Amino acid sequence: MQFEAFCAGGLAPGWSLLVQGHSDSGEDKFEINFLSEAGDIAFHIKPRFSSATVVGNTFQGGRWGQEEVSSAFRLVLGEPFEMEVSSDEEHFHVHAQEHKVLQFAHRHRPLAAITRVQVLSDHRLAQVELARRDLSWW
Repeated sequence: MQFEAFCAGGLAPGWSLLVQGHSDSGEDKFEINFLSEAGDIAFHIKPRFSSATVVGNTFQGGRWGQEEVSSAFRLVLGEPFEMEVSSDEEHFHVHAQEHKVLQFAHRHRPLAAITRVQVLSDHRLAQVELARRDLSWW
């Protein structure tokens, strides 16, 4: 694990997570997890370099939900990358290299019950920033 943050008060519309790094490995060992107080994965994002897809899902009650797969893949092995995840009232929005690659409807409510964020990666991470309005967690 390369990054984990606790979000006092939970997440809310208007926050964003920015991850910058370098995809120097050919392996699919990169994922972002937004975790609830109960330990469920409220939102799981996994870029899959091997299939050039981005997958979104949830893990609730001990079971994975239905995967949502996007082929709007913008990451290139051996190149620097930037991913940003933000939220509004209804959806998570995932951008890679400043292009929208996935919109994922909230399956876990309330959004404020999401209290931790993890970034798991074998790729080199240069910066991870979780910000909500004028507050930041590093």
